[in-house]
Amino acid sequence: MRITSLLLFVFFGLCSSTWAQKPLTKQEERKQRINQLIRQAEEGTLVYNHHHIFGIQVRSLGYGMFYEYGRMKNPRKTNIFRLDLTEIKDRKEDKVQNTANGFIFFGNPYIYGKVNNFYQANLGFGQQVVHGQKGNKNGVSVTGVYSGGLALGLLRPYYLQIIDPVINQEKFIKYSAADSALFLGNTILGGGGLSKGWNEMKFRPGLFARTALRFDYGRFNEAVSGIELGVTAEYYTQKISIIAGPHDRQFFFQGYIALLFGRRK
Repeated sequence: MRITSLLLFVFFGLCSSTWAQKPLTKQEERKQRINQLIRQAEEGTLVYNHHHIFGIQVRSLGYGMFYEYGRMKNPRKTNIFRLDLTEIKDRKEDKVQNTANGFIFFGNPYIYGKVNNFYQANLGFGQQVVHGQKGNKNGVSVTGVYSGGLALGLLRPYYLQIIDPVINQEKFIKYSAADSALFLGNTILGGGGLSKGWNEMKFRPGLFARTALRFDYGRFNEAVSGIELGVTAEYYTQKISIIAGPHDRQFFFQGYIALLFGRRK
């Protein structure tokens, strides 16, 4: 009899415990998750589902901007997809303005010897790896970023406004073997402007690789505020001509610094 009473007591105890542990509602689950994120934020841990980051960058050979989408894989790693839009310039570029008696008198500024504007659209995949969490809300997180992918180069012919001494008329020309004497001569009036050459773009496909360190000093985890220091290497299937002469090349290696801003969710 005592054994039966004991078994009944254990049975009812288990049942009452099971009934007491009711499944959480969606609202309760959401509240628990928010509380957990708050505790992690106070501890300086970056925890999120995905992020959207925009950046403005200055490179050793140009400038650009980018957009990055990241999806968190675990608290240490995030998979990233990134699109960079940039322009590469040649180190020998030097802007010139026509002058007379020390005064600017006509024509747009131009770059002597420049034959093409060189733009890039780089689409890549990679990862962001956390090296150091913030430690607190006012700390700085340090992450490493690496990615690689497709580099699409676009060459736009560079136009000049010149005076043709044969016909004694002004005209716009781009660099060619036939017009090289005029293009590099002393009858240049100025640059052709931004409106020319867009319908004559040439594509140069290639590959790129990037590695960088990212410093996020944003006070709140849902906001991205920081800087990125990195290097990038690009290789194209054909030589790229930016300045007239024996300066064409297929490989470009650059350092850069970028200002970051965005959101995490």
